[in-house]
Parts: sequence; C-alpha cells; structure tokens
Amino acid sequence: MALKHIRLELARTKTKPDGDSGIGYEFAAPLTADGHLDPEGWKKDKDRCTVRRFARGEADETGLLIHGRGAHWAFSYAAGADDDEPIFKFDRHRFVPGEYVSITEHDGETLPFKVVSVR
Repeated sequence: MALKHIRLELARTKTKPDGDSGIGYEFAAPLTADGHLDPEGWKKDKDRCTVRRFARGEADETGLLIHGRGAHWAFSYAAGADDDEPIFKFDRHRFVPGEYVSITEHDGETLPFKVVSVR
C-alpha cells in the first residue's frame, strides 16, 4: 500500500484566531480508501511512517508515527515516551482536506490542527 503524505496546520485557537500555517505537522501514513489510518498497513511500513513537526522560528523536529495498544497513536521524536505527542482519537479521523484532529504537544497543551492536504 502506498503511503500518503498529510499536512496539518494549526487551526483556530484563542491565541491564534485565524490559525497559523507556520505551525503544524507533515507525516506519511497508510490510509484506507475512505481516508482512515490503516493499522495493518502501518505494521508493514512503520519505519517509513515519518513525521516532521514545524513551527515558525523553531528548528524542525523529525520522528515517527507510532501505534500502541488499542487505538493509541502518537508522534515520537526519540526513544522512550517522554517526547511523545498523543493524538486524540486518531484512528477515528478521516484524513481529507478540511477535517480536524487534536494533538497533545510536548508541553501538554492539546491543540486543533486542520488537514490541509493529502497527496
């Protein structure tokens, strides 16, 4: 199964009422025909399921999309769970432009991100 390249950008928040295209994530993941994450495809290609976290004025972080027990998905940038960014109900979201997902960042704050592209 071919991996899709998905771009998420910060959606509207209290401090960023217009969102911010300079803050977000780009990641590679296998998707089903209807746009959901494919856990079986992930198992086959997990080393290629990479993520890049970007934020204007900060160095990019690169890592992997990881999948734990049950429906737990996260972005991980180093060994161990200290830096993992859990993704709320990632398994239930459809990755199509215009949809939203919530990610808990390193500082513990959960922020909304909008799917802006899937290629």
